[in-house]
Amino acid sequence: MTMTVSVVLVLGVLVAVALKFRAVGVGAFILVALFGFSLSETDASPTITQFIGALSDVVAGIGN
Repeated sequence: MTMTVSVVLVLGVLVAVALKFRAVGVGAFILVALFGFSLSETDASPTITQFIGALSDVVAGIGN
């Protein structure tokens, strides 16, 4: 029996574990960067882009 697991899922779990144990270093940076690049190629990319845009609008509006 062959099982396939999405790279995004695996990297997401690894990033969550790294954040849980407060692993901050070069390895964690590479892990998060790979997760970001993998996530950018999924169907979630437009939603994440819209969220980041909305969040930046909120932060920009705080000073006004």
